[in-house]
Amino acid sequence: MINEIKTDAQQRMRKSTDSLQHAFAKIRTGRAHPSILDGVMVSYYGSDTPLRQVANVVSEDSRTLALTVFDRSMIQAVEKAIMQADLGLNPATAGTTIRVPMPALTEETRKVYTRQARQEAENARVAVRNVRRDALTQIKDLVKEKEISEDDERRGADEVQKVTDKFIEEIDAMLAAKEADLMEV
Repeated sequence: MINEIKTDAQQRMRKSTDSLQHAFAKIRTGRAHPSILDGVMVSYYGSDTPLRQVANVVSEDSRTLALTVFDRSMIQAVEKAIMQADLGLNPATAGTTIRVPMPALTEETRKVYTRQARQEAENARVAVRNVRRDALTQIKDLVKEKEISEDDERRGADEVQKVTDKFIEEIDAMLAAKEADLMEV
C-alpha cells in the first residue's frame, strides 16, 4: 500500500520536473536553440498548427535559427507567426529559407529571464510539495482505516519526504544550470 502511494507520488513529481524542463526550454538564452520556437503556432489553412509541422527548424550557428518551410506559400504566415509569438525575434526571408537571428541579451533582459526561471522553479517546488501533501494524506487515511500501523505511517512519511527532497534538489540543480546559462555572456 505505502509503496503504491510512494510510486504514484514519484511519478507525479517527475511530471512536475518534466514540466519545468519544458518551461525552461521556452525561456530564451543568448544561444539559438530550435526549442525556443516550440510554442509558435502558424495559421495553416484556417487552423493553428505547431511550427514544427510546417517547417524544419535547425540551429545554423550559435546566434541564428534557420527554418525551411515545407510549403512555399506558407513562408509569409510562418514569418508572421514568429513575430506575433512575443519572443522578441525578427525573422528575415531569403528565398525558401527563413533566418531568425537571436539578438544579444542585455543585462536587464537577463535579469528578467532569471526572475522568470526562478518563478517557474518555485511553481515546480510547490507542485512537488502538493504531491507530498496528497501522499501523506493518503497514508494517514490508511491509518484511520486501520490498514497500517502508526510505525508504518512514520516509515511511509519518511520515505515520501526523502523522495520529495530528491526532487526539490533536482529542481534546484535545474534552476542553477538555467541561471548560469542565462548569465553567460
